[in-house]
Amino acid sequence: MRWVFQSKQDTATVDALAQALGVDSMLATLLVQRGVTDFESAKQFFRPKIEDLHDPFLMKDMQKAVDRIEAAVKDNVPIMVFGDYDVDGTTAVALVTSYLQTLGAQITPYIPDRYAEGYGISLQGIDKAVAEQTPLIIALDCGIKAIDQVAYAKEKGIDFIICDHHQPGNKIPDATAVLNPKQKDCSYPYKELCGCGVGFKLIQALTMHRGGTAVELASYLDLVVTAIGADIVPITGENRVLAYLGLQVINENPRPGIQALGASLKKKEWTISDVVFVIAPRINAAGRMKHGAYAVEILLEKNVELVQNQATAIETYNSNRKELDRSITQEALAQLDELKEENRMTTVVYHKDWHKGVIGIVASRLIETHYRPTVVFTQSGDVLAASARSVKGFDLYNALEACSEHLLQFGGHKYAAGMTLLPDQYEHFKAKFEQVVSETIEPDMLIQQVAIDCELSLDQITSKLYRILKQFAPFGPGNMTPVFATHNVVDTGYAKRVGKDETHLRITAVQEKGKPITGIGFGLGDRLPLVANQSIFSMAYSIDENEWNNRVSLQLKLKDIQ
Repeated sequence: MRWVFQSKQDTATVDALAQALGVDSMLATLLVQRGVTDFESAKQFFRPKIEDLHDPFLMKDMQKAVDRIEAAVKDNVPIMVFGDYDVDGTTAVALVTSYLQTLGAQITPYIPDRYAEGYGISLQGIDKAVAEQTPLIIALDCGIKAIDQVAYAKEKGIDFIICDHHQPGNKIPDATAVLNPKQKDCSYPYKELCGCGVGFKLIQALTMHRGGTAVELASYLDLVVTAIGADIVPITGENRVLAYLGLQVINENPRPGIQALGASLKKKEWTISDVVFVIAPRINAAGRMKHGAYAVEILLEKNVELVQNQATAIETYNSNRKELDRSITQEALAQLDELKEENRMTTVVYHKDWHKGVIGIVASRLIETHYRPTVVFTQSGDVLAASARSVKGFDLYNALEACSEHLLQFGGHKYAAGMTLLPDQYEHFKAKFEQVVSETIEPDMLIQQVAIDCELSLDQITSKLYRILKQFAPFGPGNMTPVFATHNVVDTGYAKRVGKDETHLRITAVQEKGKPITGIGFGLGDRLPLVANQSIFSMAYSIDENEWNNRVSLQLKLKDIQ
């Protein structure tokens, strides 16, 4: 790994913040790195309030969206709430559906079939709206590129409100309202909302239009934080407020569906990591293995007994998803071994029988072993469909745009995307993608990096420090868990490989004559020789807690050893 240390912060700013907050310069440095530079910004960072949210009417077309929905509610006509089949889309559909139902609206939630309809707004969904005489569709977490679909709907007398956060193309759909803060002519001050976050801004605007405030909407934030965590959007600014308050809802009074999906989690307090690694995969599993509508049903359901039955079914889907993910990853790695493409800057693999629902996960797994931009294809009807993942710093979306001559469609973000192409274009795309990445990627981007906030000595690691660091949460892009480096460390002699396959490393680190502290390095079992025989080493790590036999102690989560 390449160790990248944070650039030095302005000393005067750090000293002034340390004095204002009564903390040491190390903690003040961590805060300045996160854009916290004075008492007021620190107060907002540590104690976000729902009043800190921006006015939703600052978003382009918000008034148009509110007026159209209010007209539909007044006329008592059906509204279709259409969303993508992933966590962001299904939580957004559950959020907007449940809110509009409180206004007495007639709502049909609609999630496209991942396999029969594919990503985004589908003609099948529009045709269903036509058949049911539904004059309005609200699209969530999709639609910003649905030029033809929105035009088709308009011909059929159906209005569209698009709530999306993906990168817009050169042309915007001719919808009644397009809510997307990434539009060039949208002056909304925060650009990094997820799809469910844009949906929340819509219901916030509707509430304000009716004389209410965002405080009334707190109960919906368990859905929003789940989407924020799953979609890996920055946990900064408004997202931090929504995530912080959403975790409070999850810990104090979650909806029955969220509670049932997290039933395996035996913890007093859930963190955003628990949302990402426990709840989100189970919501995703419904769309990957069966149908995303199942996820919406469990998120809307209020009957606890029914919810538990639904959660049991989704648990089965999740177990099947894990098995598929494992076996397809092994097949993809074997394919890479056969291809012997060590000198490539990209990974592109294909098998006609791979399950479309897990190829995104497989792409992420391949990056763990072959660290480079990765695309995994499978057969989907008459076309090939793919999920792509990128490495830190490399804009995957721009690279795909440069390959668009070979693609039928594509969409996504800087680090994750999906696409389809005709089978005869596969080899052409593979060659073009390799060429584009080779010409644009920086060599350093192909070496996995660990970002280090600052250096510590082991005697600085105390329970008090850990309690303060915990208050930096929720963690995520833009506010990652602080990572420290410590040099001149030795192991006390008890270092060993642990885990079923002995792939992890457990050490007991000590510096000079200080107190020893244990560390666990997942996937670092091969580093044992570096710490054996009283060898001096450096380590990069975050600080964590370990609970064993009802005893809680501090431990280090090792990122790398040199």
